[in-house]
Amino acid sequence: MFSKLDDVEMKFDRLTDELADPDIAQNPTRLQKITKERAQLEPIVARYRNYKRVQSELGDAEELLNGPDPDLREMAREEIPNLKTSLAEMEGELRIALLPKDPNDERDVIMEIRAGAGGDEASLFAGELMRLFLRFAERRGWRSDIADLNPGNAGGVKEASLTISGNSVYSNLKYESGVHRVQRVPATEAQGRIHTSTVTVAVLPEAEEVDVKLDERDVDMDVFRSTGAGGQCVNTTDSAVRLTHRPTGIIVKCQQEKSQLKNRAMAMKMLRAKLYEMEQTRLKGERDADRKSQVGSGDRSEKIRTYNFPQDRITDHRIGLTAHNLPAYMDGDIEEMITACHTFFTAEALKSQESA
Repeated sequence: MFSKLDDVEMKFDRLTDELADPDIAQNPTRLQKITKERAQLEPIVARYRNYKRVQSELGDAEELLNGPDPDLREMAREEIPNLKTSLAEMEGELRIALLPKDPNDERDVIMEIRAGAGGDEASLFAGELMRLFLRFAERRGWRSDIADLNPGNAGGVKEASLTISGNSVYSNLKYESGVHRVQRVPATEAQGRIHTSTVTVAVLPEAEEVDVKLDERDVDMDVFRSTGAGGQCVNTTDSAVRLTHRPTGIIVKCQQEKSQLKNRAMAMKMLRAKLYEMEQTRLKGERDADRKSQVGSGDRSEKIRTYNFPQDRITDHRIGLTAHNLPAYMDGDIEEMITACHTFFTAEALKSQESA
């Protein structure tokens, strides 16, 4: 680890010297690239230099511990445990800082929610999950919109597409991808039996135009009348847009706006996100390019998380965490679970790094 940190520090110093080069100052493109690269390294270098400073202080204290002055020996005896604790904490922070950054972490997202196994009960829970994520976005101060909504028969949601934008959205929501399983007694259950239903969630990082080669000649567009609740004119004009990408067969819909042009622009954004995710999946060597790696088949046996209403319990099966207070959780208070997932998967990445 420390050899890597030495290399990072050397590179940081080299980039700092290059910024002082008059020739580079005359090249805006090169200057911008160096400035950005240096800024990315600066927090790691600052931590490393602070670590070396504390390490030096520990060395000085250990020397005083063997010195002739009894007052200085006592002072050193008191300081050494604190300095060792600080070094251990800093070393952990440095290991995390050296982990490869997910290039998508700062991106906005397209979130897709679909009812899986369980009929109307699955649709009802899909609607509740949609509200959960919208409430969480509101708590975070993010902007969220319902790009497309296909209502269920009993007032729930068969499928919905959300757009969520703000600070580090993908970083916070990427671990929500997968099958969410609910266990509870449906309102229509006369015998009081607990039913199990599933909802699939896919979190797609929003793609920029430069990320995806998308030839609009490969895209067919259909317009239709919006469905569901909407504002004035939303349900009375052919403003909703459906795009079909012929090479991949991907279909996206958007009906959130009264304007057909705005809906088309949003649908193109959703299509780019799906194509980007498909390309990322291909690059990772996964065979399934239609998000099955994220959401599975929706079968009851597949799950990342279980919501057990009779026992007021939420369990994330990937990280082994169980929490309670489902009403608050379903109202968007999911910070504890988000933090726990991030901590767990960061630790897993550290283990992989150390064994590599």
